[in-house]
Amino acid sequence: MRVCVLGAGVVGLTSAYYLAKKGFDVTVMDRQEGVALETSFANAGQISPGYSAPWAAPGIPFKAVKWLMQKHAPLKISADPELKKFAWMSKMLANCTEKAYDVNKSRMVALAEYSRDQFIAMRKEIGIQYDDGQGGLTQLFRKDEQVEASEKDIKVLKALGVPHQVLTPAQILDVEPGLAPVIDKFKGGLRLTGDETGDCFIFCQELKKHCDELGVKFQFGLSIDRLVIGGGKIRAVKTNQGDFEFDTVLVSMGSYSKELLQTIDIAIPVYPVKGYSLTVPITDSSYAPASTVMDETYKVAVTRLGDRIRAAGTAELNGYNLDLPKVRTETITHVVRDLFNQGCDLSQADYWTGLRPMTPDGTPVVGRTGVDGLYLNTGHGTLGWTMSCGSAAVIADIMAGDKADIETKDFSVERYR
Repeated sequence: MRVCVLGAGVVGLTSAYYLAKKGFDVTVMDRQEGVALETSFANAGQISPGYSAPWAAPGIPFKAVKWLMQKHAPLKISADPELKKFAWMSKMLANCTEKAYDVNKSRMVALAEYSRDQFIAMRKEIGIQYDDGQGGLTQLFRKDEQVEASEKDIKVLKALGVPHQVLTPAQILDVEPGLAPVIDKFKGGLRLTGDETGDCFIFCQELKKHCDELGVKFQFGLSIDRLVIGGGKIRAVKTNQGDFEFDTVLVSMGSYSKELLQTIDIAIPVYPVKGYSLTVPITDSSYAPASTVMDETYKVAVTRLGDRIRAAGTAELNGYNLDLPKVRTETITHVVRDLFNQGCDLSQADYWTGLRPMTPDGTPVVGRTGVDGLYLNTGHGTLGWTMSCGSAAVIADIMAGDKADIETKDFSVERYR
């Protein structure tokens, strides 16, 4: 069967890999001139199944109001009266209940844990390297109430059998000694021992080589204009370079999936949530992160990538805007300076921004649509890389008619109808 994968980010690329392994004739199309040049280019560097949780959580509406008043805030909302933004926000707020949070987190962790297993299997099978590390993730709590609030997450982790450690400040230094100069700022931590790190862009560059060996074809520089449907079945992909006919199409275009699907009256509640990152060289490894730390006060992740530090964070609701104003990078800069100032040279920081395709409940959309031959793998939010191999393996099973290793109905587009 001839399959077209729309999107050459980490989700589209891993999907192409797993589909090719099942014997599909795969073509990947992307508007960029190579793989992973948009949201996958400079993300937080985390593969974090243990940290997988919906942003929609009890207490978030109250916190959001406070964040909007802070200088270094995790959340920014543009003043534009955009209806799509407010419609998405209302759906997210509806998920900010204890019951919805527990259900959504359980779904997300299940997929993310499965995805981490697929990463491990892939490394063993093809020997892929991407500045990867298996040192876990440590959440850092500056306030007693954050320590208390983590108890509900710990209950879910225990229920799902996710390995973790509750840490005192002294124990934080056992895993992250580079925090020694600032350890007095923290009340405690939670370490997720199964989480991993790595450079997503390098991963995608290396995985493309293996896709090439499997016969996957790549067509870059194509603007995907619309999908051609006839008789309830996918017929072709219309681009700026003509129409291309395929038996099956998988849409993995991140935040832009929503816009494409609207042209054929398929609605998915995905909104582009803008995030920022910086990458800076390490000047003294003894004062640099050993793996990943997540500063829960600012919702900024700081990760060790070989001889570099990557920090990423901030959620900005501002449509498809990709401007990179300095004022929006101040929070991630502040966190790196506050935690690891002695270990890096921030004057050499390289800043970047990208759009995460977020759903209101945090879970991605993976599976069939109502159109014969049209499938989706999108809406992973901040966990695109974390969930990529798992959701790719799942969609490959669905498209091949095989039984998936995990429950799939929780990720179906049907849950939004």
